[in-house]
Amino acid sequence: MGRMTSRRRVFRVVGGELTMRPDTLSAEEPLEIRVAGKALTITMRTPGSDFDLAAGFLVGEGIVHQGADIAGIRYCAGATVDGSNTYNIVDVVLRAGVPPPDPSMERNFYTTSSCGLCGKASLDAVRTTLRWPVTADPLAVGPEVLTGLPDALRAAQKVFDRTGGLHAAGLFDAAGELLCVREDVGRHNAVDKVVGWAAREGRLPLTGTMLMVSGRASFELVQKAAMAGIPLLAAVSAPSSLAVELAEEVGLTLVGFLRGSSMNVYTRADRLGLHDPLQLVER
Repeated sequence: MGRMTSRRRVFRVVGGELTMRPDTLSAEEPLEIRVAGKALTITMRTPGSDFDLAAGFLVGEGIVHQGADIAGIRYCAGATVDGSNTYNIVDVVLRAGVPPPDPSMERNFYTTSSCGLCGKASLDAVRTTLRWPVTADPLAVGPEVLTGLPDALRAAQKVFDRTGGLHAAGLFDAAGELLCVREDVGRHNAVDKVVGWAAREGRLPLTGTMLMVSGRASFELVQKAAMAGIPLLAAVSAPSSLAVELAEEVGLTLVGFLRGSSMNVYTRADRLGLHDPLQLVER
């Protein structure tokens, strides 16, 4: 797993019996994202798929709209006193003609792995204009397809099997086939890595796809999905009130508490072929 994990000896207590054993931990290191050599943000992430993370972050912020807007991404050397490369700084070069980030978007302190919104100047800065509107996306999927997504995502979490400490995001097609999965200590980073993969593969907008996340559905995850043109976001846990409001506003289907054969559908249930039971009774 390379730099995604580390080993540490720990005391293990079971039933009052004390032993010492090695334990595998999920790695967490800072990643500074620069654009044309100028620092834009720092996020705490699990090393791996860093170029996808940088590309996905820029898509989510509305700085780029497709992979072709990025001319190149590279690691920066000279991050330490001796000039060596820590692989914790990436510099993105935008295609000629793509405007650089607005100075107001710069984050002056690091983003923790648990909160992708830290450092935002205001909520208005998050509500970026959508390049790929999802309200008219023709996705139609049965609830039985959705119920298979959590197990498919869990089966693909290779690093979680060893550490038990990572979030995951998986991109699925309308038939429930897994297209891409990424793991990270931050749920927003995992989504950025998936979106960045799609951007670098020339797949944006992600029409007719579904995004499954291992944790809760926050406002920012809805925003990131919508910015990539994903019409459906499903989570194993609860959404926030603001996440539901944004999903309704942009026409995205939001599903929470997706476990086993049960789920809560908060917005655009029509994509699942569902209708209001009260209306059915009234008929």
